[in-house]
Amino acid sequence: MKNFIKWSLLGSSVFLLAACSNGDDKTSDSGKKDNSELVAWAWDPTYNIKALEEADKVYEPDKENLKIVSSSQEDVVQKLNTALSANNKDGLPSIVLIEDYRAQGFLKSYPDAFEDLSDIVKKDDFAEYKFPSISNDGKVYGIPFDSGVTGMYYRSDLLKEAGYEEDALKDITWDDYIKIAKDVKEKTGKAMLTVDPSDLGLVRVMMQSAGSWYTDKDGKVDIENNDALKAGLKVFASLIKDGISEPVAGWDAGVEAVNTGKVASTVTGSWYSSSIKQAEDQTGKWHIAPTPKLSDIKGSANASNLGGSSWYVLKGVGDTEKAKAFMKDTFASSKPLMETLTKEIGLVSTLKAAKETPIYQEPVEFYGDQKVYADFSTWMNDVPAVNYGQDTYAIETVMSEYAQQIINGDDIDKVLKDAQKQVEASVKQ
Repeated sequence: MKNFIKWSLLGSSVFLLAACSNGDDKTSDSGKKDNSELVAWAWDPTYNIKALEEADKVYEPDKENLKIVSSSQEDVVQKLNTALSANNKDGLPSIVLIEDYRAQGFLKSYPDAFEDLSDIVKKDDFAEYKFPSISNDGKVYGIPFDSGVTGMYYRSDLLKEAGYEEDALKDITWDDYIKIAKDVKEKTGKAMLTVDPSDLGLVRVMMQSAGSWYTDKDGKVDIENNDALKAGLKVFASLIKDGISEPVAGWDAGVEAVNTGKVASTVTGSWYSSSIKQAEDQTGKWHIAPTPKLSDIKGSANASNLGGSSWYVLKGVGDTEKAKAFMKDTFASSKPLMETLTKEIGLVSTLKAAKETPIYQEPVEFYGDQKVYADFSTWMNDVPAVNYGQDTYAIETVMSEYAQQIINGDDIDKVLKDAQKQVEASVKQ
């Protein structure tokens, strides 16, 4: 999920996925050709495709052959949507990866297209917050994969210069974070974080930490009277207006600011490690603390999520029982596979048993020997479960305009009232 924010800004409609990174249009397979071959679609050769390749290695090789097709995420979703809307499954894969923010759009629009996986996915085995997105009408259709559990990445040397030790950064509120940011700016001259005013990913993090979303538990638009959204937008505006953030435009600019030492922290998903660790000269200077929580919002937690995806089996495409058997023995249960993926791609698995593997207890040199995988796994279990609904990005396309009004100083209650009407007019209910 490392490039989730980069794509989320595209403001795509419910069926145009704007998450993670692009993959190259290519096919990867072992060269084995027979009738037992399974086909899987995903994106990002260095992450999701690599995960499928490793899963193929641990699965008993005499059982099935896995053909892995790597495309851009947009292509995966467009092809899937086009075929399912035409009720034509020719050429579709048995296994496909779908981003969690988009899953409900597919499950509710095509309720008969996906195989019920309730018999191989046990709720007690995975992070609870994943299930609202992968379930429909009491059945489980997805196998949870990567976690987008968030943390506050921070430069320990810069925070120490501003007077803050590690313990002072644990379980803080966003109000605390803003105060710390002002001290950091005054004493080090550094901004606390980067902010792209058109990217509301950070607001999403704040909302989910309070168990809230743009829609309520029934999928109805919830903007005007949404206390968590209101609080999050206020914080977002303060981060921009108070001069404590570095303004950026787009994903690459944000990563560059972090890697070159322009900012002292960033609050984002666990998948960000592969980007932040590009700055090898900063090894040992970074640590990760729990995510700040919203002040005065009942139930707000120092844990949240940004991004994440799950695996699905298409009904009636190839041999669905073989596809289920493959997924059951790999992503649905295999601790050795999860350990390998943590080593190879930095996966923070949503399979709870992954925490029992030795790598989760290993210190990470880049983060000052912090056991970051164990910490992320602990925080993951505290992430509030919310219903992402079908229209997250369509809603956010509208909300980005209203967020600018709040940043410009317009009355927030009036802005959210207007936004409620506009969002309701823009998405189906």
